[in-house]
Amino acid sequence: MFKALILNQVEGKTHAEVRHLNVSDLPEGEVLVDVAYSSLNYKDGLAVTGTGKIIRSFPMVPGIDFAGTVAESADARFKAGDPVILTGWGVGERHWGGFAQKARVKADWLVPMPAGLDAKQAMIIGTAGFTAMLCVMALEEAGVTPDSGKVVVTGAAGGVGSVSVLLLAQLGYHVVAVSGRPETQDFLTALGAKEFMTREEMSRPAHPLESQNWAGAVDVVGGSTLARVLAEMQYGGTVAACGLAGGFELNTTVMPFILRNVSLRGVDSVSCPQERRVKVWERLAAAMPPSAYAELGCAIALEEVPQAAKDILAGRIQGRLLVNLNL
Repeated sequence: MFKALILNQVEGKTHAEVRHLNVSDLPEGEVLVDVAYSSLNYKDGLAVTGTGKIIRSFPMVPGIDFAGTVAESADARFKAGDPVILTGWGVGERHWGGFAQKARVKADWLVPMPAGLDAKQAMIIGTAGFTAMLCVMALEEAGVTPDSGKVVVTGAAGGVGSVSVLLLAQLGYHVVAVSGRPETQDFLTALGAKEFMTREEMSRPAHPLESQNWAGAVDVVGGSTLARVLAEMQYGGTVAACGLAGGFELNTTVMPFILRNVSLRGVDSVSCPQERRVKVWERLAAAMPPSAYAELGCAIALEEVPQAAKDILAGRIQGRLLVNLNL
């Protein structure tokens, strides 16, 4: 038997409970994984609290990512003992996910653990860090370089934002971090941010075009914040947008796109092709400095997830929160 966090819906309300299950309870899949760590993301917070319509069917084990070792495999690509990572593919939403000591999934969903990473480090990076690297690569592929000018990161104290700040700083970019919590300034400066701005400064109403401040941007917020970022982009600048915490409506005009040749690139970790997933993880393994894992990661037990889910939605979490399935 093994422990799992099970979500059920009772009279329209989501209920979370840690229970013991048998392997036979797991859904179908070619590979059985002994899960060591998962990470708690904003989407997990929505799922566990029932705040958002994340879960497609009940009962459900949430957790949109995990890392561990293969216990059994019916696929020749993986054998018992192989360290693996899973992000995306709807786990924790329509297929049981990472908040359990065991998971059974399709072999096509797994990525071999890159050299230099272990399960804990992989989940300190997690889906948020994976998304952050996708954003960085989107800027690079659009021609944004450290010499192009300043790069702004919104929602910088959260999972995607904090890793974006770290990665961009490691690559030599002048990073301006934006956060709704002034107390996170020292944390973001330690990650490599050169400047700090409050969310209020970045979300105030904007004219269609404002001063040209940013060569690139990683926007994790959306809504009015994204509209402000677009209005302040330099000519030819690029925004990598990956978050909807501030809403999915975008009150802007075509002027940044036509008059300043601004590009808006959407980044989605779920629909990312598998070949690119492997490349992203290999690059993350090479790019993350060893000191970053201690600065970014904080581990909790499975039983602490329901309260932590509330905290992440309230913006009380700094950096990356991972779930240790061995506690």
